[in-house]
Amino acid sequence: MRWQTAAVVAAAVVGTGTAVLLLGRKVSDRVLKPADGGGGTSLRVHGLGPGQVTLTRTTASVRPGRYALEWGDGGHAVVGDVLRTDVQTVTRRLERADGGTLTAGTEVRLTPRVYVGDPLTALGIEYVDSSVNAEIGELPAWYVPAVRGTWVVLVHGPGADRTQVLPVLPLLRSLRVPTLTVTYRGDEGAPPSPDGLGHFGETEWRDVDAAVHTALASGAGRVVLYGWSLGATIAMQTAVRSDWRGSVAGLVLDSPVLDWPATARRGAARSGAPAAVAELGALAAQGRSGVDLADFARLADGRDLQVPVLLMHSRSDEIAPWAAAERLAGRREQLVSLYGVPGAEHAALWNADPDRYLEHLRRWLTPLI
Repeated sequence: MRWQTAAVVAAAVVGTGTAVLLLGRKVSDRVLKPADGGGGTSLRVHGLGPGQVTLTRTTASVRPGRYALEWGDGGHAVVGDVLRTDVQTVTRRLERADGGTLTAGTEVRLTPRVYVGDPLTALGIEYVDSSVNAEIGELPAWYVPAVRGTWVVLVHGPGADRTQVLPVLPLLRSLRVPTLTVTYRGDEGAPPSPDGLGHFGETEWRDVDAAVHTALASGAGRVVLYGWSLGATIAMQTAVRSDWRGSVAGLVLDSPVLDWPATARRGAARSGAPAAVAELGALAAQGRSGVDLADFARLADGRDLQVPVLLMHSRSDEIAPWAAAERLAGRREQLVSLYGVPGAEHAALWNADPDRYLEHLRRWLTPLI
């Protein structure tokens, strides 16, 4: 149902004031309960040729880099360079097809999920199915063993899962760094939050804190926290709040959420709600999640940061404003290295330019480990 129609129906049933509140709550659900899987930009396959596929032309489908096409029940393929475009279509290199049958007319979603599965099935990397004992319960984790004393703890973002970290695992393995890819409350296979909502890191950071403790208890001398989107924000919260913060050697932040009100408004607006309803949805999300805006602002200012930070972001990010990242880097320039990725979508920086992303990560990380 379209938002305008929903507003008319709700107003007719319960009155305008209550209807607006109900719509605000509905929009806040989109912000506080991001869907796992799904998502992406919907496209149609217009044609196939040897090593190439022609798709509907959109802003997303002409972006440079590597992306996945997903369709049906398990259909998955990977596309690379743009080969040519016209007014209505774009032809990209078809790198591989992992499952399903891709034909002209197939409706697909363009997503960042180039790799699916686990470290072994996706990359041939041996790993151990592990878990973290947190206050909320047992949280599934992937552990990739290696010889260095500094571990990297990886934290995915909302609406994603552990597969988000797969593109960086080969580099980390080549550096001989043990990795612990964690989950937190509300993830598939993990206990839910008591109220069933996400809390923008206000509670989730304690799950990552438990992962840090697990790493230290398992032999890590220090840890680097590495997160995407809100997972990056959770990593920051852990670094400044944890009882183990003295063992945090550094932070890698990919598309961090630093301006909570702006991100909440943008998330609400992306649900298709009109501006006024989106604003109400953002306010409702704030109230329901219990986010302390003053504390969040302090975190975003970087006043409590004590370790080196690699902050990777894009001016094209439609979820987390670039200005907030630039402001943090300017205020803590002694600690924060800002790396901008042109033309990238939120938390899809690796996709936009895989080789440069990994090389920048390698150069920054090597002195810490």
